[in-house]
Amino acid sequence: MPADRFRVDVEGRSLELSNLDKVLYPAAGFTKGEVIDYYTRIAPVLLPHLRDRALTRIRYPNGVDGGSFFEKNAPAATPDWVRTENLPAPGSSKGRETIDYVVADDLPTLVWLANLAALELHTPQWKVGEHPDMMVVDLDPGAPAALRQCCQVALLMRDRLAADGIDSYPKTSGKKGMQLCCPIAGTQSSDDVSAYAKRIAQELERAHPKLIVSKMAKNLRPGKVFIDWSQNNAAKTTVAPYSLRAQSVPSVSTPLTWDEVEAGAAGKRPATKPYTADEVLRRVAKSGDLLAPILDGGPELPNP
Repeated sequence: MPADRFRVDVEGRSLELSNLDKVLYPAAGFTKGEVIDYYTRIAPVLLPHLRDRALTRIRYPNGVDGGSFFEKNAPAATPDWVRTENLPAPGSSKGRETIDYVVADDLPTLVWLANLAALELHTPQWKVGEHPDMMVVDLDPGAPAALRQCCQVALLMRDRLAADGIDSYPKTSGKKGMQLCCPIAGTQSSDDVSAYAKRIAQELERAHPKLIVSKMAKNLRPGKVFIDWSQNNAAKTTVAPYSLRAQSVPSVSTPLTWDEVEAGAAGKRPATKPYTADEVLRRVAKSGDLLAPILDGGPELPNP
């Protein structure tokens, strides 16, 4: 075996790791070995959010400054112990009717993916064979609006959803925006969930037209926060909590407390810079998984 490759045992599975010194985040000097270490250490809180969900990966074999590619299908050399599920491919650009998705239920699969430089992990709002058990509201700021304005909109959205008995849990996207994750009953179709999210987005846009836009047109977004209700479409995925992002630093989609969102809305952190892998590990060591409640399910969304 070449010197830059070696075998490790992860929970009884034999994996071949390679090029651990390869720098994947050049501006931060963050290596593939450090990516694998991060995903190994964050696994206890990450894996429950990946379990039973078809996984889309964005791979950066030459680092975040090199090329990348989306990967839904299980690659040719997928180990036989990795769980795959053959599922319909809504909106497939390659004309496939089904895709053999990877499902990351365990640590060996997570380490295997990290070794493939699958930096970003994205999941749908539904588990395999089920209706959506989560509604996601994506908050995307149009410059000069930024994370501060996202925090302001998140508070408005939180209070509006609460009026319908819907709990919401905030996280950063790891880039410039935020998401609210809302546990729901898992009894309604993605079309029903999207329709509800769209209705609430339009309602908030009417109430706060200088801050919020609910239409996708780019020319409407400068200085406003786009509430992307379409994230609940069956063909859409959302970056998983605790996933790395392909930024100059190893930033992470980070669960927040509502106190932090209120501070952000007032112009304090988290509106300044994204949390990094090391910071997120420290946060989890201190506070555990702030998004654990979304794993317990929620109510049905109200009909119009």
